[in-house]
Amino acid sequence: MSRAAVNNMRSTLLFALSVVMLAAMAAGAQAGDIHSERVHFKKGASEARIEGHLQGYETLDYVLGARAGQEMVVTLHTDNTANYFNLMAPGETEVAFFIGSRDGERFQGELPATGDYRIRIYLMRSAARRNEQAHFRLDVAITGPAQSKTDTEDALVAGTPFHATGEVPCARSAGQLMGSCRFGVQRLDGGSARLTLFWPDGGSRVILFERGEATGTEPQESDFSVERQSDLNIIRNGEERYEIPDAVIFGG
Repeated sequence: MSRAAVNNMRSTLLFALSVVMLAAMAAGAQAGDIHSERVHFKKGASEARIEGHLQGYETLDYVLGARAGQEMVVTLHTDNTANYFNLMAPGETEVAFFIGSRDGERFQGELPATGDYRIRIYLMRSAARRNEQAHFRLDVAITGPAQSKTDTEDALVAGTPFHATGEVPCARSAGQLMGSCRFGVQRLDGGSARLTLFWPDGGSRVILFERGEATGTEPQESDFSVERQSDLNIIRNGEERYEIPDAVIFGG
């Protein structure tokens, strides 16, 4: 093969490689980063107002716990007509039951399940490609009584001794950023429960609840404490920290 042919082949391969790399970069940019933030209602309040900004392919998830039978109202106010929100039920991270670009800028309805709901804010792809911006305000309210189940109705997760499993924010040592711990909860009568938390690097901690209130851990440190923020229990046990939504304990 002549030197010219070899050079032509090298040029073709380099061009093809460049195209593949550019396509991968474009796909990564289109996927965007999803930033998650938990919504906390002020003490005694049943609604919250969130103000924010996003640009391009940036996506924002606002996470809040609710119980089956409660009513949720979400309204979006924005300065960009390509800015919408989707709603995802507990356990879902992609499939939405409310799609803003189809269903509008307001959702109102009774919730079918207990757990963490996601409000996903985004720009339509055409606007994201143009790197447009949106300044928005999100009004969120959760009202009404929650449905409850008796212990016999609260079935176990297959293959486990738990009535529910999932993940909650946690940190094991002072100064550590909050990560995620898997959990399994055994729900008892009257809002009592045994919540087992599994650390990512091995080991576990059991938190005890009575009438919906955290009362201690197994084993327990001397400086165990609980702080309530709306429907969230912020638990400290020595240097450990956990954020446990009421929905984990009560179920739906």
